[in-house]
Amino acid sequence: MMHLRSALQSYGFVFFFYVVRYAHGDLSYSIQEELKRGSVIGNIAKDLGLEVARLSARKARVDMEENEIKFIGINLRSGDLVVAERIDREEHCGEKPSCVLKFELLLENPLELHRLSLQVQDVNDNAPNFPKDVIKLEIRESAAKGARYRINAAQDADIGKNSVESYILEQNPHFVFSIQTTSAGSKYGELVLDKELDREEQQEMKLLLTAVDGGSPQRSGTVVIHVIVLDANDNAPVFTEAVYTATLAENSPMKTPVITVSASDADEGVNGEVTYEFSRLSDKSQKLFSLDEKTGEISVSGDIDYEEGRKYEVFVEAKDGYGLSSETKVIIDITNVNDNAPVIYLKSLTNPIPENVSPGTEVGIINVQDRDSESNRQVRCSIQQGAPFKLVPSIKNYYSLVTTGQLDRELVSDYNITITATDEGSPPLSSSKTVQLSVADINDNPPVFEEQSYSAYVSENNKPGSTLCSVTARDPDWRQNGTVIYSLLPGEVNGAPVSSYVSVNGDTGVIHAVRSFDYEQFRSFKVQVMARDNGSPPLSSNVTVSVFVSDVNDNSPQILYPAPEGNSFMTELVPKAAHGGSLVSKVIAVDADSGQNAWLSYEIVKSTDPGLFTIGVHSGEIRTQRDISESDSMKQNLIVAVKDNGQPSLSATCSMYLLISDNLAEVPELKDISYDEKNSKLTSYLIIALVSVSTFFLTFIIIILGVRFCRRRKPRLLFDGAVAIPSAYLPPNYADVDATGTLRSAYNYDAYLTTGSRTSDFKFVTSYNDNTLPMHFASLCNSFPQMPVGPSLLHFLN
Repeated sequence: MMHLRSALQSYGFVFFFYVVRYAHGDLSYSIQEELKRGSVIGNIAKDLGLEVARLSARKARVDMEENEIKFIGINLRSGDLVVAERIDREEHCGEKPSCVLKFELLLENPLELHRLSLQVQDVNDNAPNFPKDVIKLEIRESAAKGARYRINAAQDADIGKNSVESYILEQNPHFVFSIQTTSAGSKYGELVLDKELDREEQQEMKLLLTAVDGGSPQRSGTVVIHVIVLDANDNAPVFTEAVYTATLAENSPMKTPVITVSASDADEGVNGEVTYEFSRLSDKSQKLFSLDEKTGEISVSGDIDYEEGRKYEVFVEAKDGYGLSSETKVIIDITNVNDNAPVIYLKSLTNPIPENVSPGTEVGIINVQDRDSESNRQVRCSIQQGAPFKLVPSIKNYYSLVTTGQLDRELVSDYNITITATDEGSPPLSSSKTVQLSVADINDNPPVFEEQSYSAYVSENNKPGSTLCSVTARDPDWRQNGTVIYSLLPGEVNGAPVSSYVSVNGDTGVIHAVRSFDYEQFRSFKVQVMARDNGSPPLSSNVTVSVFVSDVNDNSPQILYPAPEGNSFMTELVPKAAHGGSLVSKVIAVDADSGQNAWLSYEIVKSTDPGLFTIGVHSGEIRTQRDISESDSMKQNLIVAVKDNGQPSLSATCSMYLLISDNLAEVPELKDISYDEKNSKLTSYLIIALVSVSTFFLTFIIIILGVRFCRRRKPRLLFDGAVAIPSAYLPPNYADVDATGTLRSAYNYDAYLTTGSRTSDFKFVTSYNDNTLPMHFASLCNSFPQMPVGPSLLHFLN
């Protein structure tokens, strides 16, 4: 064998192939065994009529049935079918005259299967080999010329002309070698006595027997025949059967008896003692069976596998004590047992799978093989319930793994698909394989806000940059498809861009105030926030955020009547006959704030006569506490404070000047009345107010007469405790609040003087519900803001 390999290295090798195209796309090739790796067998692309570039695109590959070793492969660049591993014909086919290996050529997209048959031709790579190195023969000297002694034939794993062809016996004076053929067709050798032996001349001899095969170059093997000359032994053992047959189930345990052979010898004593041994035994059989040399029982000594060998032939030799022997054949048939579970091979898998793939998409190719035979190798495949996948039978034992429904990564991002293969043996065997599949994300979900709308509350006079609220949107998509960015939609608030009022953090959704808000300017506004993901194309959604500005007590009460101290002199006439509880005037004030910040209360903080007048805490009405007496000072000065209900409270003060007199004619008489040092300033203001009233009195009468002449009905110009102040007296942005300010009252008051004498009655009538001063009176107030107004003046205007 070493000689052959040296010759191959020196002179190279010769191989040939031929291609035969069968129906259904089957291909057949023929090569010699023992070719080196990379040797070209044929061109698959040319034989199948395919473009070479398509082989790589379709993932062309070759698999061998029931064998994981890849003996042949494909050069995807040239389309050549090449030898991938050393192929030994004797390993795969043994003594079979024809050795055909089955392969499968698999092409994907679409799935296509071709069967390949590879005829492996024998080369003379095995030398003849004798079972033993020394063959011992004991021959009696009385043996007659022509006596024959069986010699076990040499074994050669090759077949045909490469097997044993001839034997060469070393030159000697006594023996020649003859080749014999049995009825079963097997060959063996016989040592023929050509000249009688003489023990006294030569007791033993050693002859070299050479077996030569017919290969090129030839190979040979040798054995030494050791001949010991004895006295005569004329009877050889005889087997009871020419051929023994036995049946053995695969997977039989060690030492299981297979069969017992038996031979008898007519001789007696040592000449009749028979022993047994294997005469011809293959290497594989030698590992599987053992023989008891005394009993002839053949038993199991290795692992019996039906898929590796279905029938074994062994030859047993029976030999007596002096070397006479005979041979018999033992045929052992192996019965199949369902001992091989199906094996699942994952041939191709698309992973990950886009979640938008349509139902019926092929994502993988599964191949199932079972080494058993007949019904034991029929396999059924199934897939676990609940997963949106199924197995579709394709070609032979191939299955396509396809989708059955729409995938959604946000619901299930990974699948562990268990595939189960079960054969039809008894009992059936099964195996499982888990395939892990991931679902790739696509941007199919827009961001969704956690709430349908948001409300933010902020106190006015807030600091710019303060946080108003936070919006949150969730996107179940993955990575950039699920990354949310926030922004403001364009809009206006009071004519200004919404971005000049608020801003939103693009990453967190936190909304900040850009400026300080003023409740008196606006109380609420709405902004639109958009949440957009980073997908391609991006998806978005909007939400409305309502911002409510709450009031802060940042506006002091503003006194509308009388004018605040220092701005004018407001004087009221009080009849001398006024009784306790009589309404003499009213302080009117407003507050630009709202709620409790605009709830006003009134208090007299200083007066000329503290016990003479009182003021309504919430109405601002000034009334007498008792009847006016002659001893009361004619000129009364009240300082009134107006406070709101905010925290902290804000306030304003005003001065009210009252003259106790029945008519205006008495007013000049008061000009010389002096006040003490403490009230001197108030006295000066009162004198100026009285002079102003006298100066413009006549002008007012003329104007009023003209207005009354133009109007067809007499307006009610009596003093109303619920006077509606013209807009000129209101503070900017003032908004009245029902039941909170002082502009409305449940009372209406008319004050007028009777005609006649200087001593007139002062009357109080509650009969009006109007809340608005006549327009001409408002105009007069606006034209002469410094004019003192009182009940007497109202009477004359009327």
